[in-house]
Amino acid sequence: MLRKKVDMKEYKSYFRSSVDALAGYAPGEQPKMLDLVKLNTNENPFPPSPAVLGALESFDATLLRRYPDPMADSLCSAIAEVNQVTRNMVVAGNGSDDILTMTFRAFTAPDKPVAILDPTYSLYPVLAAMQEAPVIKIKLDENNNFAMPEDILEQAKGANLLIITRPNAPTGNSFPKENIRKIASEFDGILFIDEAYADFADDNCMDMVHEFSNVIVSRTSSKSLALAGLRFGYAVANPVIIDGLNKLKDSYNMDMITQKLAEAAVRDQEYLQTTVAKVKSLRTELATELKKLNFELVDTQANFIFAAPPDGDGEKAFRFLRDHAVIVRYFPGGVTGKYLRITVGTAAQNQRLIEVLKKLYQ
Repeated sequence: MLRKKVDMKEYKSYFRSSVDALAGYAPGEQPKMLDLVKLNTNENPFPPSPAVLGALESFDATLLRRYPDPMADSLCSAIAEVNQVTRNMVVAGNGSDDILTMTFRAFTAPDKPVAILDPTYSLYPVLAAMQEAPVIKIKLDENNNFAMPEDILEQAKGANLLIITRPNAPTGNSFPKENIRKIASEFDGILFIDEAYADFADDNCMDMVHEFSNVIVSRTSSKSLALAGLRFGYAVANPVIIDGLNKLKDSYNMDMITQKLAEAAVRDQEYLQTTVAKVKSLRTELATELKKLNFELVDTQANFIFAAPPDGDGEKAFRFLRDHAVIVRYFPGGVTGKYLRITVGTAAQNQRLIEVLKKLYQ
């Protein structure tokens, strides 16, 4: 039986105007090339802790008929223990991006601006746009290892939320801890310290949650814990802040399997330190080889290197590497367009990268 063709009603947008105007976040590419060297999304080149595999093998799948613990209590208790804080100072999320979403829901609005560094993690402006919140961009000094300006507090004045990514992405550099402490003590708002790469750095700011009631420190499992595919992150802050964030999280924002595997990874601190030491050693070796090819490097404390090729044409180098099945990250722009962001890979992956670059620059 033939159906009569009906003209479809012309679509009109029902979205908020701010959503129609929104340019969504562009995640790092997950290419499907053969014989690929993937150095574009800062994943760990080593596998997760063996304790994670053990937790997965022992998981009772019959429990999946039930809802997971909505507060991830066992996992959050492990996080609290490792970071020497109390359980009521921890909230867990579906990746640190989930933590950021809660934070933007809580502290930004059309009349509550957010201040961010420039350049920094490109998700922040997208989350601000979702809240229709103004964004104050504070430029880093490219000529001084992307240092923060001395007048950062003056520039951030009026913001309800200030985000400092330490070490920063995509540049990889860190900022003096005493400068962060001064900002925390003087900033009239929430200071969110995004420590996605802190395990690879010389120090971190976790102790500041005991000193300042306006500080939130976030961490992710995607880098040092080698669990990018699992989606787990957390934040530590004053219990009053954590209580407020819990009001804004999704009801069951962490599934049962993730909670179990993440706890196993968090508790295996010995494996974490061993893996981090390997990555840092490989980072030093890779930096040495890039310098031999006259790349200009930013001093990094992350698991990646922000490096400008000798001709300052990041896009050309990015495309040449891609043509040879080596994927790194390129960020167009007046400043960032000069650079490549290169994840530290295994020794073999790093060597392949250098061999391809030699074809272009030696």
